[in-house]
Amino acid sequence: MNPQIIIFLGVALVLIFMLVAFSIRIIRPYEKGLVERLGKYQRILDPGLNLIMPFLDTVLKVDMREVVLDVPPQMVITKDNVNVEVDCIIYAQVTDPFRSRYEISNYIMAATKLAQTNLRNVIGELDLDACLTSRDEINGQLRDVLDTATDKWGVKVNRVELQRIDPPRDITEAMSRQMKAERDKRAAILEAEGVKQAEITRSEGNKRSQILDAEGYAEAVRTKADAEKYRKETVAAGEAEAINKVFKAIHAGKPTNELITLKYLEMMPKLAEGDANKIFMPYEASGIISSLAAMVEGVKSSDKPPKKPTATIL
Repeated sequence: MNPQIIIFLGVALVLIFMLVAFSIRIIRPYEKGLVERLGKYQRILDPGLNLIMPFLDTVLKVDMREVVLDVPPQMVITKDNVNVEVDCIIYAQVTDPFRSRYEISNYIMAATKLAQTNLRNVIGELDLDACLTSRDEINGQLRDVLDTATDKWGVKVNRVELQRIDPPRDITEAMSRQMKAERDKRAAILEAEGVKQAEITRSEGNKRSQILDAEGYAEAVRTKADAEKYRKETVAAGEAEAINKVFKAIHAGKPTNELITLKYLEMMPKLAEGDANKIFMPYEASGIISSLAAMVEGVKSSDKPPKKPTATIL
């Protein structure tokens, strides 16, 4: 074979291989490709194997993954004129590779500077206490502002997180003393509440004990009164029954006046017992006494005068 033909075929194969190599572009799954032909934008290449015009097309790869932007610390003045050192982190992601390439030269630096500016604005509208207790609110405000501003660049701000807010040393010490005072105050309040609750419980217990004692005493008095009442009723019923039986027995025996007189005579010594020298007797007893005197006069066996009684009968 002619050597010239062999050289020509070799050169042709090399050219073909170079054309194929320059015509193929491989885009990774997390990338997008921007095709420029002679300096003019043509199209976007998706991940995978793509063919372009060799020597005419240029492919610019854009990373579509979320990136973390660390905003440098800076001194910010709060609403109550306190200097605090603040830094934050931004989580951003490219959503439009065309605008992120052609609308801004370096969206990472632009987003960082924008975050610093808006961080001063947001912190400057709040006092120190609000800054320390409203981190979520500050994060939300910064995210909304940055997302609105970066939307023109084809970049979306997903999250903004404040890393730290450091007030001056003297302010930190004052806050520590204030926190200690608040804790001591809460401890004193809790202790006072505990003592108060204990006193209330003790008072309630004493009150309940006194009520139970009073109820027990009242129940005992009631029971004793019922027992005394029952005793008196039983005794009265017994005496009434005894008197009734005696009365019936007396009437059944049909006593004579002499027997009745003797019964009164038997009762006289009992009536005369005691230190009193006066005895009050029913008016009806005068007739019985007269009969008794007549009977004594009739049955006495001697002329000796009767002994004068010591008691005066009225």
